[in-house]
Amino acid sequence: MMAALSSVLKWIMPILVALYGVWYWQIIASRRYCTSDALLNGRTAIITGGNSGIGRETAFDLAKRGARVILACRNLQKAEDVAKDIKSSTGNSEVVVRHLDLSSLQSVREFAQQFIETEDRLDLLINNAGVAFVKEGAVTKENFDMCFGTNHFGHFLLTNLLLELLKKSAPSRVINVSSGGHEAVFSPLNFTREAADGESQILYPYLDGYFKSKLANVLFSRELARRLKSTSVTSVSLHPGVIYTPIWATMPNVNWIWTLYYYLSLPFVRLLLIDETAGAQTTLHCALDESVAELSGKYFDNCAEKEPSTFAQDDELAKELWTVSCEATGLKC
Repeated sequence: MMAALSSVLKWIMPILVALYGVWYWQIIASRRYCTSDALLNGRTAIITGGNSGIGRETAFDLAKRGARVILACRNLQKAEDVAKDIKSSTGNSEVVVRHLDLSSLQSVREFAQQFIETEDRLDLLINNAGVAFVKEGAVTKENFDMCFGTNHFGHFLLTNLLLELLKKSAPSRVINVSSGGHEAVFSPLNFTREAADGESQILYPYLDGYFKSKLANVLFSRELARRLKSTSVTSVSLHPGVIYTPIWATMPNVNWIWTLYYYLSLPFVRLLLIDETAGAQTTLHCALDESVAELSGKYFDNCAEKEPSTFAQDDELAKELWTVSCEATGLKC
């Protein structure tokens, strides 16, 4: 039996190595990097979730370019540690930590109010923070699905509350970090406010999960660009790549199946995913490259414009999402 197994492995291993070589070339070795040499002295940027992952890498880069960087984060201690590290590494003392919990609309309003009262400009709003692996039934403070409420409704409200300052500071940009996962949504978003069976207490129960929230990010960017057409505020969305970031560490919190899968696959996952520095490049491209100003409403991947899914290009769906998002967040639209 051992001889048979050895024979099979002799055939399988070269195939696996070859497949990994193709994967590495297409996904990792072919990654583009932001080539802009723009300096940002006198400019202000907000990065939600700037204390870890690609948000942290983005913050480092913008600080090196001289920007005043606001780390809008839920975990203040972790954010303070990162801010200290960025200041030390870049020599830029203009790195500020402010509390923001995107799963609470009240927290979003408090953050925006404080920012407006203490800052006189906003050049870059990078809606980067997000959650993916959450326990079934987890909800936000306002009873939205945790993924959709945090990833879309929270950023929708934040952007709209800061919109006048973005206009005042124009040319400025709003950058929504979405995901190629939005292509995994195969039907239009269902905006029904209550569950058909009347049992679920979640508001907009069919607006749930990571993939739908990422589709919403693209649609939001598209509709925002349409509404800001006569201004110099650019709105874009992007897929950062499949990255090994701290978001994977939340997988074991879902249930025992995910926990088992996580620990068994971890060594292989690291081989298949790009690192955080590479993952931040498309965000930086969208924030810094001069050509992006002429591409408002577009979607980017690997530092280049890319066509998103069919649903992500549905302007009527984008308008309907905007209306529902205003209703959900209490905005007068």
